[in-house]
Amino acid sequence: MSSQRQLFGTDGIRGVAGEFPLTLESTYLIGRALGHDLLRTNPRPRVVIGQDTRESSRWIADRVSAGLASLGVEVHSAGVITTPGIAYLARSRKFDAGVVISASHNPWTDNGIKVFSGDGFKLPDAHELAIEQEIFALLQSPTSSVPPDSSVPSSVPGDHALRSAYVTWLASTVTTDLSQLRVVVDCANGAATAEAPELFRACRLQPRFIHSAPDGKNINEGCGALHPGTVAKCIADGRFDLGITFDGDADRALFSDASGRVINGDAVLLVTARDMHARGVLAGATLVATTMSNMGLEIELPDSGIRMLGIRMLRANVGDKYVLEEMMKTGATLGGEQSGHIIFRDGDATTGDGLLTALRLMDIMARSGHSLAELVADLKVFPQRIQNVRVREKVPLDQVPAVKSAIQGAQRELDGNGRVVVRYSGTEALARVMVEAESEAKMNEFTDAIAGAIRDALGL
Repeated sequence: MSSQRQLFGTDGIRGVAGEFPLTLESTYLIGRALGHDLLRTNPRPRVVIGQDTRESSRWIADRVSAGLASLGVEVHSAGVITTPGIAYLARSRKFDAGVVISASHNPWTDNGIKVFSGDGFKLPDAHELAIEQEIFALLQSPTSSVPPDSSVPSSVPGDHALRSAYVTWLASTVTTDLSQLRVVVDCANGAATAEAPELFRACRLQPRFIHSAPDGKNINEGCGALHPGTVAKCIADGRFDLGITFDGDADRALFSDASGRVINGDAVLLVTARDMHARGVLAGATLVATTMSNMGLEIELPDSGIRMLGIRMLRANVGDKYVLEEMMKTGATLGGEQSGHIIFRDGDATTGDGLLTALRLMDIMARSGHSLAELVADLKVFPQRIQNVRVREKVPLDQVPAVKSAIQGAQRELDGNGRVVVRYSGTEALARVMVEAESEAKMNEFTDAIAGAIRDALGL
């Protein structure tokens, strides 16, 4: 059996719904594999399961639940709920595991299975590998029986009391009056549609909601965190203070200031790091970002930059689980990604949570009396370009001579005045090329050269 994970990527198991590994058979057997894993440590395990709004999420949740139930695992459905909502319920309600059916920002035709342990954390790579081996063993076993129909109740609509418990906890984290903020919220036609309206009402906000009518096929379509310009256009006329946009499972959020300028995760990290440091809750004066975070986040800024404040920035691999691993190792209480996954460990959160991030940012705005534009005004952003190249296979890039040469050539010319990061996506058949440079001309030159080399050698 391979020692490398074949099913689990950086954020669970993903694929096209209806195709392996997300077929009727395999999703049932994934449930059984999870059940076997849980039974090793508890003879009567309990699992909470939730899903996003994709057309396929219901049947996948039902098949995974049936696989779990076939081994006597007690399954509780929260219905449509955000990914961090399941993480919260797993730890707060003392479940042995939490399962989320979602492909996050991917198209509606895709789906995925994410697993949290009973403490609300995503599983380590080694644990995922062990579950994978169990899945493949079941697939290859002639005795593995797959019933045609689910033997457990449908996962929809789920237990509203579970979702309300999550909303109540989120609302309890807000101690400032937010009612004066004028906000537009893009729910991406995804999981946030189930909790955001109730949450914001509890916080005395009356936002304008857009893309909050999911039909199973419109999740992330021209909206949400992949298209932050959509909400930015809605507030550019000056009638609103803030735009908030979630991705399909609402584990991340991006923002727009009152002028319609998109504010990404790097800027959110800067704002929250300053605030947490001032309040004495930024443990070790440490911030954990990723290899994709802009150099502007760590350079020395006049008066209030993170270095001037004595804050150090560490870089982890891309993926919020790897950010969290570095946070746990160093004791950091703040970490996140440019894409909007922000993890706050000064409270009870164990994963990136878009709803919590939005509340924290609004809380800072309300307490400080500053607009979002003012809070990020001195962030110098180096010109950065990210180019995705679809590939037929993920050959180690240092084993492709032309690609290796293009990367090394760019790094030599930049000579420390920029960065090159080239990596494969953990969820799609893509190579991502990121180049930062002091000039846009150099940035484009090196990005095109590296992307072209990858396309020639590995492209479809």
